[in-house]
Amino acid sequence: MSRGLDPRAAAAALLKAEAEGRQIGLLSRAHPGMDMDDAYRVQKALVDLKLAQGRRQIGWKIGLTSRAMQDALGIDIPDSGVLLDDMMFENGAAVPAGRFIQPRIEAEIAFVMKADLVGEVSRDDVLAATDYVAPSLEILDTRILRKDPESGQMRSIVDTISDNAANAGIVLGGAKHAPDAMDLRWIGAIVTRNGMVEETGLGAGVLNDPVEGIVWLARRLAGYGDAIKAGQIVLSGSFIRPVEAPSGSRFHADFGPFGDVSVSFD
Repeated sequence: MSRGLDPRAAAAALLKAEAEGRQIGLLSRAHPGMDMDDAYRVQKALVDLKLAQGRRQIGWKIGLTSRAMQDALGIDIPDSGVLLDDMMFENGAAVPAGRFIQPRIEAEIAFVMKADLVGEVSRDDVLAATDYVAPSLEILDTRILRKDPESGQMRSIVDTISDNAANAGIVLGGAKHAPDAMDLRWIGAIVTRNGMVEETGLGAGVLNDPVEGIVWLARRLAGYGDAIKAGQIVLSGSFIRPVEAPSGSRFHADFGPFGDVSVSFD
């Protein structure tokens, strides 16, 4: 572990920042020796604090699945975070003003599981364990500065992972599909903000196949003694760049025959 890093103290600072609607400094700057294992220790401590407050885990998210985002952070693997019950918003919901600090939106294919996925699973295992797939929007937020004002240092992968992979909210569309009913690589979305197209993308942007994201997650979790459980939701990773969501924004993601999903910010 990086010298001087106390995962519980870092987690407590993140929790306090979220409650107060502000951001803390870069953990990567305060602890230059931090690695991804350190960051996941902070994330676990943060999630444990939230569970102790009465929150309930409802699933997982996979992030940094696109080549462009990985190159930007100098990594070659995705990251993951935990979905909690207070992150769920109804399709078409209005997010109250002040709920988040710097929210952004991403479009993703969500997997809802009907069986556990443990260890070295295959693509076929994922399809067999999935109840259905659905269109979704992820709401990102950051309790850590994106850029240090003094040094100009940008937030790194260890900052993002520590901050529960920038996880903040999830909106599921109403459409439900069998996971093998179509080639998810070709499922795309047109994402608009206040009626203007901001981003478009295809499922293939997620590791060339969103199903492979679930394979990766199950294998990664096994290394930490964890697993994807029946009934959980897994966000497979965004196939668009994050879109800023300031107050007054109305988002709609049109997935064509796959369905649609929307959310707004007061």
